[in-house]
Amino acid sequence: MDTLVERGFIDADDAASLQQTSGVLPVDVADKMVENVVSVFGLPLAVAPNFLVNGRDYVVPMVIEEPSVVAGVSGAARLMRHGGGFVARADDPILIGQVQLVDVADPDKTIELLRVAEEKLLQDANNLQPNLLMRGGGARSIEFLKYKLAGERWTVMVHIAVDTRDAMGANLVNTICEGIAPGIEALSGHKAGLCILSNLADKSLVTSTVTLPLDSLRMKGFSAEAVRDGIVMANELALVDRYRATTHNKGIMNGIDAVAIATGNDWRAIEAAAHAYACRDGSYRALTAWTATASGDLCGELTMPLKVGIVGGSLKTNPGARAGLKIAAAGSASELAMLMASVGLAQNFAALRALVSDGIQKGHMRLHARSVASLAGAPKDIFDKVVRGLIDSGDVKEWKAAELIAAIQQEEQSAGD
Repeated sequence: MDTLVERGFIDADDAASLQQTSGVLPVDVADKMVENVVSVFGLPLAVAPNFLVNGRDYVVPMVIEEPSVVAGVSGAARLMRHGGGFVARADDPILIGQVQLVDVADPDKTIELLRVAEEKLLQDANNLQPNLLMRGGGARSIEFLKYKLAGERWTVMVHIAVDTRDAMGANLVNTICEGIAPGIEALSGHKAGLCILSNLADKSLVTSTVTLPLDSLRMKGFSAEAVRDGIVMANELALVDRYRATTHNKGIMNGIDAVAIATGNDWRAIEAAAHAYACRDGSYRALTAWTATASGDLCGELTMPLKVGIVGGSLKTNPGARAGLKIAAAGSASELAMLMASVGLAQNFAALRALVSDGIQKGHMRLHARSVASLAGAPKDIFDKVVRGLIDSGDVKEWKAAELIAAIQQEEQSAGD
């Protein structure tokens, strides 16, 4: 915490707020955010250093309860600096709004009628959000789709693509959808049904790539070639086996969700978009690609929809989210999205490297031992001894921790006598 203040990531007031044992979100503030509030639920806020993205250093805020994730991404990011760090790019921050027309007798004719009025619909949409237009955002394009529902009924979907700039944009886009619906009804002669954004932000794709020199992949007991080829093979399996792909992508989201929560972003929307995109061609598959280059190095790439914000009412309300955004120090929503994608790629590498070498449990259980020791009530002065004892025993269980606590305390008491 002192280091974050010294280096200017947060100020003294942020540090004081984050160190409150009662949590950084007061109950009275939480009560105004959602309904039926009875308390505030806490999760660990950690930081992952070592990230070099597009030539800039970052410290990444992460809110997560699972052991080994923060250590995994931090270690991976440090290793990836050998190859110049991450190179990331992001599309414009486009969010899709949907206006549905129901019981359409002739969908093709209806679409032609609406297509003629496309420019007017865009103008109407932008008139609803003049401040967004002033910030360089606004409605960019319109697309029309038709679907046949049960009972041979046709529905037409009007998709309006909105550049929401640094806001996540859900409320902006919902307002636009509801605002232009009457005009669409008048033009088409059909009643509007659903008017709402889509969280499948596939026009707001983010890509992060990284190259790891072969020499950096060497591990104790494993050659660099074996680690590289194992990672490539594991990724290939996740491209054809949906059972492996699900856990593969869950690991990616371990990193991305943790940053989303720490910065006050909607991790559920991000998850939904990621998994929908993972099966965009009808088969659920890995979001990453790991390949060996001609020179023998390991190259990784992650592409996924990632729509986030750095401004908005909910971000201002939660002091924890404000602090997380300060730590991330992203100057735009697109920059934050590129950082998050890089974290997801780093976490994926860390998990795959563990899987193809010592196995996932060795590192995970070593870190999980701390949680178990704490749960068993290990006193501070013998805490580290209990953790080491759990690891050495191979039984990382609460009963074993209690047994170790009693044995260590008895041993120290006997030594004192």
